[in-house]
Formats: sequence, C-alpha cells, structure tokens
Amino acid sequence: MSPELIQNLVTAYFSSLQAMNAAKWAENFTEDAVIYDPVGKPPSKARENAQAFFGLLSMAFEKLELSQDNVFIADNGAAVKWTMRVLGKSGKQGVAEGISVFEMHESGKFQQVSSYWNDAALMAQIKD
Repeated sequence: MSPELIQNLVTAYFSSLQAMNAAKWAENFTEDAVIYDPVGKPPSKARENAQAFFGLLSMAFEKLELSQDNVFIADNGAAVKWTMRVLGKSGKQGVAEGISVFEMHESGKFQQVSSYWNDAALMAQIKD
C-alpha cells in the first residue's frame, strides 16, 4: 500500500473525528475493524459502534480540534503523535496528547486502531 494512500486515510480519520462526523469516520474502517480508544479499555467495533461513540463525544465536547503532530508510515501501517484540544460542554478547555497506531487491511481501510492516551485526565480538565 502506498504511503500516500495511508496518509490520506489517516487524514480522513482525523478530519472526520474533528468534525464529529460518525458516518464519514466509519467509512475508514473494514466491516470487522476494532478500535482500542484508549488502549486498556475493551475494544470496540468501529463501524458498528460509531454512532454511540460519536454520541458520547457530542455529549462531552462543544468543540474538538485535532492536530497530527508527527506521522510515521511504515509498510502497511502508521503511527501518529497527535494533540487534541477540546471545549467541554462545561465551557472549560482541555488538552490531551497521544499516539494512535493504525493497521491497514489490504482493502485500503483500517483493520485496527490502537490509541494511547489518558482520557480520564482530559475529562477531569473539562469537568464542572
């Protein structure tokens, strides 16, 4: 798989996440893809649970901004160091950093995404 294709898919993932567009985000995954977000929590079926996942995001965040700070592409995968800035429904701002590892399927979609970050620390920043 070409590095350009992988980069385009990674960009689509982050863009749709930032836009809180569940349908566009789900299109980036194979039918049976799993996501660990964050790693340490039970895996989620990306396509099947996209609406519920984005429902939780929209309940917590008024605004979500993501930057791809560093992208490392190797073979059929990528690792991305990212920064997320949010405005919580509480009116408080929060910042989190993390690394997501993307495993590609030969179909040109993600098979698995594992994100390493501290979601509890971000939620504590925006708590009322």
